[in-house]
Amino acid sequence: MKTPLTLLSLCLFLTACGEVEVSSRQPKGNPNASVLVEEFADLQCPACAAAHSRIVEPLLDKYGTEIRFEHKHFPLRSIHRFALDASEMSECAADQGKYWEYIDIAFTNQSDLSLDSIVEWAEALGLDADKAERCWKSHSKRDTVLADYKEGREREINGTPSFFVNGVRVETGFDTLSEAIDKALEGTMMRL
Repeated sequence: MKTPLTLLSLCLFLTACGEVEVSSRQPKGNPNASVLVEEFADLQCPACAAAHSRIVEPLLDKYGTEIRFEHKHFPLRSIHRFALDASEMSECAADQGKYWEYIDIAFTNQSDLSLDSIVEWAEALGLDADKAERCWKSHSKRDTVLADYKEGREREINGTPSFFVNGVRVETGFDTLSEAIDKALEGTMMRL
């Protein structure tokens, strides 16, 4: 049996190395909102990049204080070589409070996605680049990313982007998501 001091030392070591499998990403919008919008996306998917600018950003502008918006990783590794790496680095960026900024830069500059750009974007965001690169290269965030992927598979996702409003799958589109959010908000108001 290990002594308490040995266990404490192991925990401190793992924390210092970034080995603890906890995501520090925060939702967008209102973290206490009763309406949850989830997007499963791949950072190398062109349709996800288009949805980010044409659907996600406008939804957040319209409903920012009324919804909790969560981005979940669904890297399609068989067709997008850098998707898993970019997702891992976004989680490393979350450790430094820049998750959403990393998601934005990855979608905006998606056509330049490469192993080099993954690190360059971290630097461009003003992250502690050495710390972010060590985190990324250690794959300490891989389990976090793959947990999202597993959840997506369990929810029968087979393509990206995929959206859910309060756990119900909604066809991708600003109008369809707005309608689902409005209905969910109405249901919330009726319960009050």
